[in-house]
Amino acid sequence: MKPAAIAFVGLGGNVGDAAATLREAFSALDNLPDTRLLCASRLYRTPAWGQVEQPDFVNAAVKLETRLDARALLDALLEVERQFGRERHDGEARWGPRTLDLDLLLFGEDVIDEPGLRVPHPHLHERAFALVPLAAIAPEAVIHEHGTVRSALAAVAVEGIEALP
Repeated sequence: MKPAAIAFVGLGGNVGDAAATLREAFSALDNLPDTRLLCASRLYRTPAWGQVEQPDFVNAAVKLETRLDARALLDALLEVERQFGRERHDGEARWGPRTLDLDLLLFGEDVIDEPGLRVPHPHLHERAFALVPLAAIAPEAVIHEHGTVRSALAAVAVEGIEALP
C-alpha cells in the first residue's frame, strides 16, 4: 500500500453562503477516497484579490492525510468543486466569483511542475488569503524556496483579513 502523504488545501468562495459551503466542503474532503481530514483552520473573511470588484471571500485551509498521489488528489478536488456548483471553462476570467475554489497548496515536501499541477502552489508565498489560514494550522510547513509558512506570512500585508466567529 502507498504510504500516506500530508497535503494542505486552500478553500475559498464568495457566492451564496460561502461560510456554509466551506464547512460542507470540509466534510466532502474528509470523505475523499484514501484520505482523511486531520484538521481545518477557522474561516476568514478576506478582500477579493485580482479582480477586486466582487464580494469578499471566505477562506480556510485544511490538512489532509492521503494515499492518493498529487494528480489524483487534484482531480478529486476538482470533482468536489463541481459537486458544489463550480464550473471551470477555458478562458474563464481569473479570480472571479465562485461557489468553491480548492487549491492544492502543498503535498508533503514534493515539488511538482506538470501541466495543470504545480506544487507548492506557485503564488502561495505572496497571497495572504491563503497564508493566514494555512499559518493557523501549519506555521512551520515549508514552501520550497520561500521558507516556512510563518516567514512567508510575515512578508505580506494582511490588512482586511478577519477571522469569522
